[in-house]
Amino acid sequence: MKPGQSANDLRLERSMLFVPAARFPTIEKAAASAADAVCIDLEDSVAVDQKAASRANVVQAFNGLDFGRRIRIFRINGLETSFAYRDLIEVAEAAGGNIDLVMVPKVNSPEDIAFVDKLLSQIELHCSLDHRIGIEAQIETAAGFLAIREIARSSSRLEALIFGPGDYAASMQMPSAGIGEFDRHDDVYPGHRWHAVMHAIVAGARANGLRCLDGPFADYKDSTGLDRSCQIARSMGFDGKQCIHPSQLPVANAVFAPPAEEVVQAEQVVQAYEQAVAGDRGVMGVNGKMIDAANIRMAQMVLHKHRLISGKLDLRKKR
Repeated sequence: MKPGQSANDLRLERSMLFVPAARFPTIEKAAASAADAVCIDLEDSVAVDQKAASRANVVQAFNGLDFGRRIRIFRINGLETSFAYRDLIEVAEAAGGNIDLVMVPKVNSPEDIAFVDKLLSQIELHCSLDHRIGIEAQIETAAGFLAIREIARSSSRLEALIFGPGDYAASMQMPSAGIGEFDRHDDVYPGHRWHAVMHAIVAGARANGLRCLDGPFADYKDSTGLDRSCQIARSMGFDGKQCIHPSQLPVANAVFAPPAEEVVQAEQVVQAYEQAVAGDRGVMGVNGKMIDAANIRMAQMVLHKHRLISGKLDLRKKR
């Protein structure tokens, strides 16, 4: 967590559902889906000749649809294109009060985030917005991988680092049969092919109080492969996963939710801590094991996620 930040400041993002900005009926369905977050995409899923016109759909969706407790995100085009700055200006000026986060693709350096941060500051000042729009950064290039440490601490707006396996594979010239899928190259490699970049993303996120999400699994009909992909990401410390189809949401939501036994253990740890504080005791134990400050922080995070999932708290951070 960042300095001065508590567990209660953190958003829940087990699942993020991507939806093309060019298809408004699909956006309407996504707004009522089981996703923790909905990302309206202006980048890869929108044809070049539809990008400018699709911004109006993003504005209409954020201003007119009820997203309920879901986090509201839109992805701009890459900063190397001619679309990105207009994506930010046209959408944020018209709907900034209803936007939680901007996703920036193919982040290569901290300067990329600084540019978006500065432009958002100008928009918020011009429009007198009463809240700050956050940023999520996609790590999906060789340059981005090498700059994760600097990117992760580049802006107070930055909330999450996200792995983009498709573009990362292309950038690294790694053969891949499908985005995020397992293929024969994974079978022959003596280990996990994506371990280095995924581990670096988690480390960069945790060192700076950020969330971290795994990228999508392209074959939405392969629930077994999706579950394996989610389990690997969860075991590495990721908070959630991007999804490209509503059918993937139940798997992601289940894998990245604290299991019942973890919730019970967390409740016991917090209760033991509170009793120790009340009794002015410094050493605590639960089920025969000593617990310390790290155990307490982890327990508080588990309980916070559980309360968010159960609907006792709003998924969207109070600002």
